[in-house]
Amino acid sequence: MARTGIIGAGSWACGLAYVLLGNGHEVTMWSAVAKEVEMLKEYSEQKEKLPGVILKGSFNVTGDLAEAVSDKDLIVMAVPSLYVRETARKMQPLCRYGQLIVSVAKGIEDDSLLLLSDVIRQELPSSRIVVLSGPTHAEEVGKGLPTAIVAGSVNEEDSRYVQDVFMNEVFRVYTSSDITGMQTGGALKNVVALAAGCADGLGYGDNTKAALITRGMNEITRLGCAMGGRPETFAGLTGIGDLIVTCASMHSRNRRAGILIGRGYTAEDAMKEVSQVVEGVYSARAAYDLSQKYQIEMPIVNEVYQVLFEGKAPAEAVRNLMMRDKKDENGGTESGKINDDL
Repeated sequence: MARTGIIGAGSWACGLAYVLLGNGHEVTMWSAVAKEVEMLKEYSEQKEKLPGVILKGSFNVTGDLAEAVSDKDLIVMAVPSLYVRETARKMQPLCRYGQLIVSVAKGIEDDSLLLLSDVIRQELPSSRIVVLSGPTHAEEVGKGLPTAIVAGSVNEEDSRYVQDVFMNEVFRVYTSSDITGMQTGGALKNVVALAAGCADGLGYGDNTKAALITRGMNEITRLGCAMGGRPETFAGLTGIGDLIVTCASMHSRNRRAGILIGRGYTAEDAMKEVSQVVEGVYSARAAYDLSQKYQIEMPIVNEVYQVLFEGKAPAEAVRNLMMRDKKDENGGTESGKINDDL
């Protein structure tokens, strides 16, 4: 049995708690929101964000961060990306040296353009970090539907430990050492999902979505490789797998927000309607800035950025994508090479 602390009480935090409890582990969940703590204590259910999933077993909920962090075999960092640094900083005096942290949020820090593992490492420099990511809607995990995910770390022993803790007959866990590729794919797929949702909101069809998914994956791969990721990672679960599920499913808050934006909502109003953090809105600015930093042409990211932050109409953004200069699909390069001029 592993003693686990889960920092955060949203849908994915509760989905992972469901897995851990089902595997016989001890879970202490923390939330900064008193209403969430009271709800989970009374019902063992996140009625607002993951209704119908009852958390049974050795389950405790607290508003005391020290209680959730102290004396734990692993700590799951499940707060939204924009709160990762602040929360990790609060955890710093409470964590033991060499604490194992499992990072499950998907995003890039807006100001620093750092991946979340690097943000955690800055605030908790002695920690051992494993990234857990993949095509995993909490709504389906909470129903026990077959799911596959990846545990990534520069330390193989740590990734295998997390694999052992989480894996069961319906929750398959692979391992990887490419945490840069994993996190880049996990963050940027949310931006492409906003574009796919906008296309749905505009009334476009499957052809449009297929083009956005395929060309979006091309952009993600080129930027991810420029940042140090490996090409094969983007062909796997944390790349194309995560992108497909986020662009295609109504469980995806990014797709749902995109649909509303395509129908004329502002980004702010769309996020209010979805009633959950829409990571793609925050990642879009970081993705745009990273494309400028690494001088990678990313037309879909560029158009999403302009729709979100510069007032461009979604229909105009689609026209711009369709009427770009003529290109060879693979840039005229040899197989296996990445070309920036796509």
